[in-house]
Amino acid sequence: MSHYLALDLGAESGRAMLGSLCGGKLAVTELHRFPNTPVRVPGAFYWDTLRLWHEIQHGIAVATRERKLTLDGIGIDTWGVDYGLLGSDGLLLDTPRHYRDARTNGVMDKLFETVPRDQVFGYTGIQFMQLNTLYQLYAMRLSGAPALGVAARMLNIPDLFNYWLTGVARSETTIASTTQFFNPESMTWATELLQRLKIPTEMLCPIIVPGTLLGTTIEPPHAPVYATAGHDTAAAVVAVPAESGDNWCYISSGTWSLMGLELDRPVITAESLAANYTNEVGVSGKIRFLKNIAGLWLLQECRKAWMLEGREYTYEHLTRLASEARPFAAAIDPDAFLAPGDMPAQIAAYCRRTGKTPPATDGEFARAILESLALRYRNVVENLETLAGRKIDVIHIVGGGSRNALLNQFVADCTGRRVVAGPSEATAIGNILVQAMGAGELANLEEARAVVRNSFELTTVNPHPSPEWERAYERYF
Repeated sequence: MSHYLALDLGAESGRAMLGSLCGGKLAVTELHRFPNTPVRVPGAFYWDTLRLWHEIQHGIAVATRERKLTLDGIGIDTWGVDYGLLGSDGLLLDTPRHYRDARTNGVMDKLFETVPRDQVFGYTGIQFMQLNTLYQLYAMRLSGAPALGVAARMLNIPDLFNYWLTGVARSETTIASTTQFFNPESMTWATELLQRLKIPTEMLCPIIVPGTLLGTTIEPPHAPVYATAGHDTAAAVVAVPAESGDNWCYISSGTWSLMGLELDRPVITAESLAANYTNEVGVSGKIRFLKNIAGLWLLQECRKAWMLEGREYTYEHLTRLASEARPFAAAIDPDAFLAPGDMPAQIAAYCRRTGKTPPATDGEFARAILESLALRYRNVVENLETLAGRKIDVIHIVGGGSRNALLNQFVADCTGRRVVAGPSEATAIGNILVQAMGAGELANLEEARAVVRNSFELTTVNPHPSPEWERAYERYF
């Protein structure tokens, strides 16, 4: 039996997950869970990176010292776009900023004055979001941030932790592709784009593919460290339990909803530019042609706001309240809410601006979020079919959001497509499977997905379309 440790860091929490692989079946066990709490100081919003590093070390210690396990691999995946800059001495020059930091406000338009929007897309095929690494670095250049001028290395967050584990500084393709200065056709850095923007390119590290063995940990237990699919969505897509054929799409459902297709080549066209779809890199040279949607983060932020007012809900309680609430009270655009803080007030203000009556109860707020996500998913799946020229019959929902049975049913009913939900631990599972591929224990993606189908319970949800959903969709779009 092989033992792989997945260190899976999300925007809300992180965990160390043990994967035990034997005879084509995988069992996963949570060894350690910890919050990922960002830190706001006057003028900036940071990740608590050193605390996360401490938790990573503790997760490894739980596996090796407490459980007395010999690890066949360690792999780290995280959210995308954010990064650390290192000096010539290998030390951090500044604490990594949070992608919701306000320094990128208005920066996209300033950048387009130098390199027009369509040319940026031609270089990278990546959707335009002000949180992308490109705009973070350009904001640093515009402000004259000293760290940018002296940086010897730029490492995205999983690559930074891999460097601290092994002393090897490399950029793994799936996480590099989220920066918006990576070319998914040539699988190289888009250095010409950065040069036109006067952003240093000497700090970029060599590119490696998922499954590359970086070395062993500097400190005991001296276990092998693999550059797994460093972007958590890429890891989750590995665990999509699809069989042969191309009639499916996926939703990696959590804080964000990442909805897309797995393709052999990027789709960099005027149409995909106009629709603002993205071409990120997957495992085995695949392209994740997808759309970022602001997912269950809206519900997470509502829950925080209600907690401050003395109303504490579990997510299960919120789902029950949503199921009992008045349907179609208000449809919102999930992507209109980027800034954190008092989400119910933000949603109410949005409704008033757009001529809608705001939800009246906590349950109506929760239901409005779930219904709006389903409506947005339908819009995206129809666009995916048009842009990629592919018919989609099945929607695979993986990740923590796959446990929300009400949302799964809403998605099936709204889209008219069969939904297959699970596994909920897709990101950690994909992380583990890529390590096993790197170790030679699994040959390819097909074998990895067969392990998922053999190991985890999946739920199939059949659609029950209704005139109410059709009317809601017509009003929404």
